[in-house]
Amino acid sequence: MSVALAASSLAPLACDLEKTGNQLAADHVMVGTLLATPQVDISASAMAGYDAGTFGPDGGDVISLPAQTAAVVFLGTRSGENSQPSGVAGASVTVQPTGGQATSLTEDGAGSYSRTSVGEEDFKYQSGATYQFIASQGGTRFVGEVENAPVKETIAAFHPPEGFVRIDSKTELAFDRAAVPAGQDRTLGFVTVVPLSADGSQGKPTYTNVPQTPVQFLQLVGLPGPYRETRVAIPGTAFPDANKTYLVIFQAVRLGGAESDNLFIGSALLAGTAEVGVIRTR
Repeated sequence: MSVALAASSLAPLACDLEKTGNQLAADHVMVGTLLATPQVDISASAMAGYDAGTFGPDGGDVISLPAQTAAVVFLGTRSGENSQPSGVAGASVTVQPTGGQATSLTEDGAGSYSRTSVGEEDFKYQSGATYQFIASQGGTRFVGEVENAPVKETIAAFHPPEGFVRIDSKTELAFDRAAVPAGQDRTLGFVTVVPLSADGSQGKPTYTNVPQTPVQFLQLVGLPGPYRETRVAIPGTAFPDANKTYLVIFQAVRLGGAESDNLFIGSALLAGTAEVGVIRTR
């Protein structure tokens, strides 16, 4: 009986080792992000440069930027360590919370697939959900997964009494992340800064530390430490112009990876939601 018990206890380990071995040898790789931003209400007078009140009592002074969820997936094949993967075309790609509704992504070319919640009311980020990124191509199914999608992380420095942060242009902005609950690991933190025009339209980012290529995402799996620092510093170059309004979008993101045996173990899947700060430069 003791021999039988020992064998049964080793069986899951053997299965895990076999799965890991298969994933180490797999030539298909997946990089995916599921990121959400909340609705942001911004004072029109603040963006116009007035020092008077931040938000009108009747809401008439507020420009609202709608909440949005966006998913992007890259499916590729790798030919060597640290090589740029080659994109796989013609796949059917979906993102879904376990037991929930699947959202189909549109093929963008070069192995990339994407979808935003614009015009898609049912596509909403769910904190706490386990998300699966699924690609089917040529009768083969590839699955990546992120467990326990994080809740929004509140950044106290983003919420002064007047509703927005004032800094000099070309000046570094630093802030501290919230304390991590006991027994939990800190999520990864990504920052993007975008300028806003007076009507609330967003310009091109002036700064981001989000990886930009599949290889950079794959490297993130091995070196996530810099994205878990308590203190976050944004360089002054992110705020180049005086008398300008900027959004600082801070994404708290959980890192997942390959779930199916046929997907490379270094695949990087990310899911998270954002805290947003409004910055006004002098």
